Amino acid sequence: MPTLSATVSSGHRKTFRPLCIVGLTLVLALALCGCGNSGATAAKTDAPGGRGGGRGGRGGDVPVTVATVSHRDVPVEVQVIGNVEAYSTITVKAQVGGQLVGVYFKEGDFVNKGDKLFDIDPRPLEAVYNQVVANIARDRAVLLQAQANMARDEANAKYQDAQAKRFAELYQAGVISKDQAEQLRASADASAQAVNADRAAIASAQAAIGASTATAENAKVQLGFTTIYSAITGRTGNLTVKQGNVVTANNMDMMTIMQVEPIYVTFSVPEAQLTAIKKYMALGSLTVRTRPQDADVADEERGALTFVDNTVDVTTGTIKLKGTFPNKGHKLWPGQFVRVTLRLTTQQNAVVVPNEAVQTGQTGAFVYVVKDDKTVESRPVVTGARVDQDMVVSEGLALGETVVTEGQLRLAPGSKVVVRDGRGGGGGRGRRG
Repeated sequence: MPTLSATVSSGHRKTFRPLCIVGLTLVLALALCGCGNSGATAAKTDAPGGRGGGRGGRGGDVPVTVATVSHRDVPVEVQVIGNVEAYSTITVKAQVGGQLVGVYFKEGDFVNKGDKLFDIDPRPLEAVYNQVVANIARDRAVLLQAQANMARDEANAKYQDAQAKRFAELYQAGVISKDQAEQLRASADASAQAVNADRAAIASAQAAIGASTATAENAKVQLGFTTIYSAITGRTGNLTVKQGNVVTANNMDMMTIMQVEPIYVTFSVPEAQLTAIKKYMALGSLTVRTRPQDADVADEERGALTFVDNTVDVTTGTIKLKGTFPNKGHKLWPGQFVRVTLRLTTQQNAVVVPNEAVQTGQTGAFVYVVKDDKTVESRPVVTGARVDQDMVVSEGLALGETVVTEGQLRLAPGSKVVVRDGRGGGGGRGRRG
């Protein structure tokens, strides 16, 4: 630092004491004061129970919300996503060809079993049927003629045989020649063969009548196919062929009908659930509840488990199940995805706490339990099923204990708490703050 100096009038130069030393002393004194204050502040902050009053130290009690451990009957359920499937589906096809002359429903209508759906022009088949009926009448006439011929030939054969026998006796008596006797015998034999021929003609006529009758029956059946009726009660789908078009036999899907009362819901569950499902099925029918994914619980449909597949899908490790639902209100629709709840049984008097009371740490699930002295302890627990807003606790808690449901982030074992609703450590579920 440069030295300050002054000049006197006598011309002698006099050097003064450096002024910088005084300034430096003042700066050092101020710095030391600042360090002393900082240390006091740090000591105050690091004092036990500080940390802004957190974790229940001497800075103050931690406000929390609590709930009381309780008992309730808990349903044991499996919840999955399923798919609605029609109870039965039929595809309507024309069994005879011809022009479609009548359609007796609208696309999307509900139809009952036996309702008329279509008419195909019956005139060509009516002509075929009438022709076959005429052939039957002709064959019957031929049969009658053959029967008449046989009656005539039988009478003639009988006469010829009697004549042959008489002439044989005359030949034996030497009245006539052998040639005459043999001629009459030959005539009698010929008449007998004519009777056999008549019998064959009658059998042929009867067979012709049988064939014509069968043809007539077939023609009648084919004629009946010109009117198509609904085989089930259900909802019609898209009509692929309109009135006036020509349909081909067994070559065209005219529409489909799906039975929706009752209806199936198909779903899959992990194979690990199969043992429990079989166990509870042996005790009685299992209830299945389902609802569309965007519907409220009030819109649930109730049914019963009616089908368990005979094999586990090795690619997914699941097994297919089906529930049958009455579906009277048609809330379930084929192809729809729905939420499915399969109830296996009900666990009686299960220990439950609110879901938010259960925390997860490095060693697993735990809860903060409020003791009588208003301090908390961390209690490891074993959790079970989640039911609505509650969690089943199978191990770690007892009925009537008080657990913290809100404010856990500021707690540590031994922290002292104050319940936000002012009721202390007990008394059921606390008010949310």
